[in-house]
Amino acid sequence: MTLIQKSAKQLNFGSYEEKEMAAKEIKRLAMADGCVKRLLAELGIVRSLVSMLTDGKDGDGLPGRISAAEALIELAKGTFRNKVLMVKAGLITKLQQLMDNKEFSRRQELPLLLLSISSLAKTNFHFAPRQIFPFLIRTLNSKETPLNTRLTCLETLYNFSIQLDNIKSMVTSGAIDALLITSLDKETSEEALSVLSNLILSAEGKRGIENHPMAPKTLIEIMSREENPRCQELASYLVLVLAHGNKEQRRKMHECGIVPVLLQLALLGSPLAQKRALKILEWYKNEGHEKGCVHSGPRLETVSSLVLSSTSDANTEQNNIAVKRMVKQSLDRNMTSLLQRATTSREFSSISEKALVFSSSSKSLPY
Repeated sequence: MTLIQKSAKQLNFGSYEEKEMAAKEIKRLAMADGCVKRLLAELGIVRSLVSMLTDGKDGDGLPGRISAAEALIELAKGTFRNKVLMVKAGLITKLQQLMDNKEFSRRQELPLLLLSISSLAKTNFHFAPRQIFPFLIRTLNSKETPLNTRLTCLETLYNFSIQLDNIKSMVTSGAIDALLITSLDKETSEEALSVLSNLILSAEGKRGIENHPMAPKTLIEIMSREENPRCQELASYLVLVLAHGNKEQRRKMHECGIVPVLLQLALLGSPLAQKRALKILEWYKNEGHEKGCVHSGPRLETVSSLVLSSTSDANTEQNNIAVKRMVKQSLDRNMTSLLQRATTSREFSSISEKALVFSSSSKSLPY
């Protein structure tokens, strides 16, 4: 108890060097005994540590800021009350000052601290985190940011995106652009797509993704990556939401070559990705029927049967190769048919009756 009181006194009234030492001691005490965290908070430790974050000038007092941030991170673990105290102590309002401190803002301690308080978004304690988003987006966009810090920023954004009230501020801060770029990185793809899956649930988020020129190509590229089934599922979900009831979005995706990717996903993807891919393919097929077009690609019913047959033996490499070959052959036949239709009417009239009968009996997806 004497050690706790001594550390609290140094933190509140000591010199900057004494405060730094006290912050390190508080971190050690909080790690050693969880019950001590409540006592430290009652002594006003949290407010003093938050004040330490902005003490001194840029480039001065960096060790003290780091010690204060580490102590706050430890105090926040497993304690709702201490996180609330950090917000009430002005952590969010001091964020701009912390961002201006280049040396400190580049370190991982600040993103970790923001991650700690982001869990409050899952509780009944409401606060406005809009000042946090520019820092997180800037950190994500920086080429100098290490992988673990980028993952921390993405987890923080995910926590805040759970509350629909936060999405508008995230979108206006440039989150969609940063997330689409980050989703192309295989090491951060799943986390970025998870945040986008939350953003698309609001009108602002969905509109922002729809209007972003990178969205169709980015999602299609991710859907074509077989090495990460979870990313394929998330990307196909985003495509499903964007394409639902939106012919303009389906047209953009069609122009980007989504149909071959959907076919491959419907045959080789996880059960959930297959279900979503088949649903989107059905929309394209129905649009083809509305236009009165006759198509020579693989029928949707044939694709569905292939899905059922392939999933029973999907663990074998030989089966995957065979299915890929079927997809390629089907696409090659479809391309040949399209080229034939582009010829003159005289050439078209010379097609045999048998070929015409076969073509009319194999209606399928538009390309």
